Amino acid sequence: MKFRVEEDYLGKRKIPHAALYGIQSDRARENFKISGMRLPPLFITTYAYIKKAAAQANTELMLLDPKRASAIIHACDEIIEGRHDKEFIVDIFQAGAGTSQNMNINEVISNRAIEILRGRKGDYSLIHPNDHVNMSQSSNDTFPTAMRVSIMLSQPALLTEIKKLVGSLRKDGRRFRKVLKSARTHLQDAVPVTLGMEFDAYAAALSSAAEKIERASKDLSKLPIGGTAVGTGLNTHRDYRRVVIKHLSKLTGLKLSSGRNLMELMQSTADFSLYSSALRNCAIELIKVSNDIRLLASGPNTGLAEIKLPPVQPGSSIMPGKMNPVICEALAMVCFQVVGNDGAVLLASQAGQLELNVMTPVIIHNILSSIEIMRNGIAMFRKRCVDEIHVNEERCRKYFERSFGLATVLNPRIGYAKASEIVQESLRKGESIIDVMRRKGYMKKDEIEAFLSPRDIMRPYVIRNLKDPKRRTRK
Repeated sequence: MKFRVEEDYLGKRKIPHAALYGIQSDRARENFKISGMRLPPLFITTYAYIKKAAAQANTELMLLDPKRASAIIHACDEIIEGRHDKEFIVDIFQAGAGTSQNMNINEVISNRAIEILRGRKGDYSLIHPNDHVNMSQSSNDTFPTAMRVSIMLSQPALLTEIKKLVGSLRKDGRRFRKVLKSARTHLQDAVPVTLGMEFDAYAAALSSAAEKIERASKDLSKLPIGGTAVGTGLNTHRDYRRVVIKHLSKLTGLKLSSGRNLMELMQSTADFSLYSSALRNCAIELIKVSNDIRLLASGPNTGLAEIKLPPVQPGSSIMPGKMNPVICEALAMVCFQVVGNDGAVLLASQAGQLELNVMTPVIIHNILSSIEIMRNGIAMFRKRCVDEIHVNEERCRKYFERSFGLATVLNPRIGYAKASEIVQESLRKGESIIDVMRRKGYMKKDEIEAFLSPRDIMRPYVIRNLKDPKRRTRK
């Protein structure tokens, strides 16, 4: 292998001749051999947008000569196209504040721009990683800017998948709207509901979770770019902040603005912890939904078995014919990881000191990871489970008729005490509530049918005359 020699204030170092990264990237590669994981391509693309916008702004403000700017912009465009992904070699667990990541990107852009100008890689007299690529910038303002923009760029795909799942759940709600069943509270029989109402409730919970994620992202559009080292804007043109945000907004298609207090945006990671917590809360709702669907599908002979899930793969290596709710299980594991990621974000967010929180690399790794696995997990859950659920109406009806919760319907007519007696008699004799009501003459056949119609049993009403239950006004 051929090498070139690069030098920084720590000394000289051999760098593979073909590499676009430079000496600081190579030191970081050697220092941080930890996880083997890298920040995702979207984050690198976002950083290239920032470097391109900075070059455009510095050129417009006559700080960077057009020849160098053109080469830097060309190199940024190649990175945005994904042509140099292998050159980004820094582990996610790296120097605080993302300094190593920033320099990795600066060096790749610098060396590629040098090539474009027909120079030799490592000859930074042509285009210097710090003086030219990093002009008017610091790791301390560019890295959190890249964090904010990359989250905003990745969010639409996640929200789209959540909304598609909400649509599928609502569709199931319509399909199952007439399927009467027993609700369960404390995992015990409760009052009647329909299966459709349960699925509508799942859809409502996830729709609300999506709205909270969207609201949590609003403040991410306020950027610290232009604050340089500590938020004062040292070494920048007085118009730089405005101009660079103008170019970055155009490149990303996002509505971006400058924060009112750049120092605050570099000290505090509250916006990231708020966003991460919104992802966590969505994950918790998804865990609830996946667990409920697993429970409703339990069986097929010794469980609830009110619904049937699509068979996607054999469920056991030893029990022939067994089918397991593997899609629900996989989604739950995804969501457990999201909850864990939020814990890491929480700890990193409270670890800032004075003018900078240096734990930003682990914060953005966990947030972007949560977005990606949730997006993929939700898509899997919708396509391979929710869209193919079938109902066991006979089982639902059986549980409905035998549920002690039906006695609650009698409360306005005969009172809580007598209704409790019916429940106990049903339990002793093994009869359904309906059979006991009919045998004791509390209600006639037509009255029972009226009380238990799917349209009426779910709706609140006001009894006008307890002796004549037909005289009632539905709300």
